Amino acid sequence: MFEVQRGAGRKLLLIHGLGGSWQSWSTILGALSAERTVIAIDLPGHGSTPAEADSGTFDGLVGSVERYVGDKGLEGIDVVGSSMGARIVLELARRGRVGNAVALDPGGFWRGWERTFFRTTIGVSGRLLRAIRPLLPMLSSNAASRTALLAQLSAHPWKLDPEVVATELASLSTTRTFDALVHDLSNGPEQTGPAADPARRIVIGWGRHDRLCLPRQAARAKAAFPSAHLHWFEASGHFPMWDQPEDTAAAILAAIE
Repeated sequence: MFEVQRGAGRKLLLIHGLGGSWQSWSTILGALSAERTVIAIDLPGHGSTPAEADSGTFDGLVGSVERYVGDKGLEGIDVVGSSMGARIVLELARRGRVGNAVALDPGGFWRGWERTFFRTTIGVSGRLLRAIRPLLPMLSSNAASRTALLAQLSAHPWKLDPEVVATELASLSTTRTFDALVHDLSNGPEQTGPAADPARRIVIGWGRHDRLCLPRQAARAKAAFPSAHLHWFEASGHFPMWDQPEDTAAAILAAIE
């Protein structure tokens, strides 16, 4: 599995979301690596990591990360995940494979019409980005088009760094397992808990303006992981590390101290 390491100190594993890569953490990588040895991976089928036979399923990705942790001797490592990666983090905590865990706007807690909403909106976004892939650098550089493309994912997309946006959208548009994962995630069972070791700290962070994993789902995540602390990012959408990078880095470091 492709990885990038930065910093020094106790190790911290970062797991990106659907369509992302290790670069999804670029806005907070510096702040985290100033305190920890940060390992940011590309999940199978994403970025520079080739897909495996089961990388189009959530269970397959969890298994890949679990094997990676074991092979690298990282059992008990502190972990942070975003979106789908946040759900992977919670599942690893449920299995007792990791240390302190921070899950930012995790997927997997939708019910009823929310499943269709997720499948339809993110599916359309994926197809659109593939169709306009050559135009993404130009569109990302313009505040109006950036806002149109990221209205579902950011509370204030016009403020985001154009280079960060272009990199993320390009990654999403080239993720080979994207459609298979959308299907699997939206049709699979709801994420369950609790964590195997309640003594390990769990923080579930949620953006008040998340328009993909709706804020109402946070209560279900907390019910599944009753030992978790629920942290609200008041001025954030689906990606707190984009909309509130300083607060996100501070919340992560406080959770894993």
